[in-house]
Amino acid sequence: MDRVRAALYLDFDNVFSALIRQDPDVAIQFAEEPGAWLSRLTTSLTVEGPRRWLILRCYMNPGGWVPHPDPASGLQRLYYSRFRPFFVNAGFEVIDCPRLTHTKNAADIRMVVDAVDALADPVTYDEFVIASGDSDMTPLLVRLRRSDRRTTIVSPADAALAFTSIADRLITSQELLELVQGEPVESEEVPVAGPGEPESEASYEQFRDLVTWRFTAAPGPLNLASLAHDLRRQLGTGVDSTNWFGFGGFVRALESLRLPYAKFSNHFVWDDSRHGPPESTGTAGPAPESVVRLSAPLGLPRLPREMWPPVYRALAEYASSHHFNLTEATRWARDLLAEQGVDVSRSAIAFVTRGTAFGGAPLYRQPPPDAEEIATAFADNVLNRADAAAIALTDEECAEVRGWLGAPDPKA
Repeated sequence: MDRVRAALYLDFDNVFSALIRQDPDVAIQFAEEPGAWLSRLTTSLTVEGPRRWLILRCYMNPGGWVPHPDPASGLQRLYYSRFRPFFVNAGFEVIDCPRLTHTKNAADIRMVVDAVDALADPVTYDEFVIASGDSDMTPLLVRLRRSDRRTTIVSPADAALAFTSIADRLITSQELLELVQGEPVESEEVPVAGPGEPESEASYEQFRDLVTWRFTAAPGPLNLASLAHDLRRQLGTGVDSTNWFGFGGFVRALESLRLPYAKFSNHFVWDDSRHGPPESTGTAGPAPESVVRLSAPLGLPRLPREMWPPVYRALAEYASSHHFNLTEATRWARDLLAEQGVDVSRSAIAFVTRGTAFGGAPLYRQPPPDAEEIATAFADNVLNRADAAAIALTDEECAEVRGWLGAPDPKA
């Protein structure tokens, strides 16, 4: 297969400062081992095939720093310049971008100028990979699309929809952290093998046998989250590495079995010849208009009101019993919730975890935050992002959003 001629432009300050607020250990691994994740990015999370890196540029403020994440180090600041040699040794051209004002360096404008210059090069670059969550880069993506070039955004946080929607591919912070750690990247966009291929056929048949047995023996409707959790435990990691045998999701894999008289709802599957439809467990009704207005612009997961508190409790339980790792936290919380019959995706849990970190209560904090602190920090972050996106909410609507998200009212 011909490799895609690619150019990578990394705003180090933007990406690293966002990652270290979510998972300090993996953020430092990202900065100290760029060659490892770059090698994986060559063949992972692609748009049109494996990449051949023709341009590798890292834009870094040599005087930049973040508060040191390890109090035992005796250092107050972690300077970006410490990581410069690692990127040089990985083949990056490091562009020094010192601060021009009190709050801004020149990285974004340098990246734009360099990318536009690359459009005029004799060599045609098929794909531009922009590693930055700065929505100021939106005009650049518009310009690249007009030139019929493929674009991939590596966003370390919840970037603005106007920025991410222009790209051909978005690599989220969850996927980036998995890439850095060398874990299988769980992404619904990644093409995977179908059940007819030899390496997945045996597991698919085991899947068919287990599901058929559970479905036939079930005395009533089966909770989809609990069923998926049980099958993961019995079939192993193959279900995730093949994204449910090439069907792109658990329910689609179930539907492929064509179980007789099978009926599905959002949370259950049942035999319509033996069971009635499950009774609705929702108590909250439709989301209020203020929450609906936030969903699309902020990417807010569409969870019903009663599902938010279990997510906070699961994350609090993880934080109090584990050394924090973001990818492990989202997987652990998803499986715990599935055991409780609560069907929440890893991406939704990761969204809450990021929001909690940016809201001021990261899970790696000592002492770890409890469920109420997590809820408060997450709601604060959602409302702060709404304000930054110029979504006007009254005080009553803000209280309504907090109530829907299961967060206490600070004025109560």
